[in-house]
Amino acid sequence: MNRVVLAGILLAVGIGGVLAYTAVREDREYRRLVGDGNAAVATGDTFLAIEAFSGAVALKPDAMLARLKRGETYRRRGELAAALRDLRSAARLDATATRPLEQLGDVNAALGQYANAEARFLDYLRLDAEAPRILYKLGLSRYRNGNAVTAVSALRDAVALDPGLAEAHYVLGLALRAQDELDTAVAALRVAVRLAPAETNARLELADLLSTLGLHEERIDQLEALAALNLDRPEHQVALGLAHADAGRSDLAVLALGRAAERYPDQPHFYVALGRIWLDVADQRADPSALGKALEALDGSIVQAVNTSAAYVLRGRALLLADDLDGAHDAFQTATERFPVDPEAHRQLGGLALQAGRVGAAREALSLHDALAQHTMTPAARASSARRLGELSGRLADHTAQVRWLRLADEIDPPTGRPPSP
Repeated sequence: MNRVVLAGILLAVGIGGVLAYTAVREDREYRRLVGDGNAAVATGDTFLAIEAFSGAVALKPDAMLARLKRGETYRRRGELAAALRDLRSAARLDATATRPLEQLGDVNAALGQYANAEARFLDYLRLDAEAPRILYKLGLSRYRNGNAVTAVSALRDAVALDPGLAEAHYVLGLALRAQDELDTAVAALRVAVRLAPAETNARLELADLLSTLGLHEERIDQLEALAALNLDRPEHQVALGLAHADAGRSDLAVLALGRAAERYPDQPHFYVALGRIWLDVADQRADPSALGKALEALDGSIVQAVNTSAAYVLRGRALLLADDLDGAHDAFQTATERFPVDPEAHRQLGGLALQAGRVGAAREALSLHDALAQHTMTPAARASSARRLGELSGRLADHTAQVRWLRLADEIDPPTGRPPSP
């Protein structure tokens, strides 16, 4: 054989051997660095983990795993922009891998970019259409993005594939409630609570919805369970006491809140709740004894400690029943300076202003009440509010405002048997 040809063959073999050895060594080093990164993550040392994964990325820039691992670690550290960058690279490097797509969806959701999160979860479902966890996340992203209708579709698919997925039943209940499908929302939330009895949010949502539907007995059952499961959360004891009151059981409400106040003497919220109950009793029965107990529970120092708009409104109502108009006015005025503002404060100030003959101040206060409370008022109540404001505007000779308010009232609650407003 020609010596030159032989030498070329030997050289090629040698180079091939060197390249193969180098590749094996690089692969071994890559796997070592990924392993070191995994070990660092397991011990909570995310800085060391990122350093190891970065070394692996430098050795094999086109390998998906190291970029995925580094992206997940950035996410764990809360460095979401860096996590997005690595996870996008991982998804691009292996278009058949579902894990980067799920992680991308989760990071986008954490950033509040719900449309992007939805797109990534849909990408995942194109690869695996029967993934209940991803269908749940898709539904959650749609719900948070204000798309309750499409959220319901995804969430129903999720619970059909995995009936035991409690969180999917919970969000399904939220989405159904957003569409005013209250009965089906209650059914979904009942399933969520049955599957995850210790889950506080689902039980709270169910209790609130039961209150809306007037199902007081079941609401009380849910709040009793919440109070028992969360002995360190006195607000659940308050909610339970108020639920008894809403069900017309003032005695039980006072008993429950009184015991809770003894258990948590440093929690002024119990006294404010007791004040509300005694105030309602005093208002309904014209009971001076109940009024005295309401004023005692709603003492200025207690209300100041709670420092909410609603608490000051309660104190103002109690002082109003006690004919202390100046004290009531001061309490209602303070209520308007605490946020979120209880709209009732403006309504009460409007009533006091009218009583004093200050029509302009009354209209201003009642306009603020209408603006804050319009979304929670029934159509009849909103129309009544608008007509009252129209009447006050007429008394002030503000005919433009008068016409505007009266027309609004007719639009909300069309007149029957009388001519419409001009």
